[in-house]
Amino acid sequence: MASSAFSGWAGPRNPKLLIIGEAWGENEWMVKQPFVGSSGELLWGMLGQAIQDVEPELHRQSHNEYFKLGPAWVRNRSRWLEAAGIAYTNVINLQPPGNKIDAFCCTKKELQAQETSEYRQPALARGLYLRPQYLPEVDRLLSELATSRPNCILATGNTPSWALLHTTNISAIRGAVSLGYTDPQIKVVPTYHPAAILRQWSWRPIGVADIIKAYREAQYPELIRPERTVLINPTIHDLIGARDRLLAFKPSLVAADIETQWKQIRCIGFASASDSALVIPFIDPSKPGANYWSTFEEERETWQITKTILESTIPKLFQNGMYDLQYIVKMGIRPQNCLHDTMLLHHSLFPEMRKSLGFLGSIYTNEQSWKLMGRPKADTVKRDE
Repeated sequence: MASSAFSGWAGPRNPKLLIIGEAWGENEWMVKQPFVGSSGELLWGMLGQAIQDVEPELHRQSHNEYFKLGPAWVRNRSRWLEAAGIAYTNVINLQPPGNKIDAFCCTKKELQAQETSEYRQPALARGLYLRPQYLPEVDRLLSELATSRPNCILATGNTPSWALLHTTNISAIRGAVSLGYTDPQIKVVPTYHPAAILRQWSWRPIGVADIIKAYREAQYPELIRPERTVLINPTIHDLIGARDRLLAFKPSLVAADIETQWKQIRCIGFASASDSALVIPFIDPSKPGANYWSTFEEERETWQITKTILESTIPKLFQNGMYDLQYIVKMGIRPQNCLHDTMLLHHSLFPEMRKSLGFLGSIYTNEQSWKLMGRPKADTVKRDE
């Protein structure tokens, strides 16, 4: 039987930010609230670090009570949650045997044997599906969302991401703001579960960064994406005009980035502003000979335009530029004034963090996770991705 709505809830009933966990552990089962034990203590400390302008003394007092009172510390944390506009709940308000969510799952073969024709949930883990008797817990969670209407959800771990976004692989999607699959009116920011951070301590600053982003998103209900203009299917005349404008304007910086396929440059992108970019394609598998350009003369002119931009004195910015330059140089191009590299700049500031383009995007931008937009083929993935 499913638990009733709000029966395992902590915090205000109409929060700005709702933090969703997986299931109860031993301490959570004792007090019937989420995030009570060691994972809850870690999450509480991360919240205090990420949200320092909300009743800091009250937060510290509640944190100290964890070490004095054990599970009873949750009686006093509600005041800070109310002040911050944050609430907790779980996908499943039950304690799985061994605290392993897999214990609530079955194989596809077992699922088919139960003749559950109306089963619509994807796999929760590799080859494992939530047993039908626990699906009412998901319905209870969705009922809580329909009633509480938070502006944003922080989904901690694979299970909340599975329930809300119908996807897992938290390492690939964490940190990006998406709209829920089950409720497309609510923003969702996936992040690592605190229990996973306890096992991989280097993830803690990443979790704090995700909380900062989720709390910022929770201040308003709308999903606001940056507005950008990207020309992706240019004509040769488009490229000539773009080159002439770029050289005449002489911006303070030009960002350049390549994508490869079949050990060749598939396309190269240029941006001289944060809201506009140009993509110059070379390979297009949908066209005869997989060549985007219909004539040799057009392709030669395209490479000349690319060469002119890269060999200009305008400062260049790359992402993992050493990878890009090895391909560019093979084309007889000698880029000039290669001044910055976002991967190296980030790594010099935070050497303990990952530095792939996807990770940088999750930390510094408000773009959707491109991991949710489709899976690129293996030979089209750049080395830093």
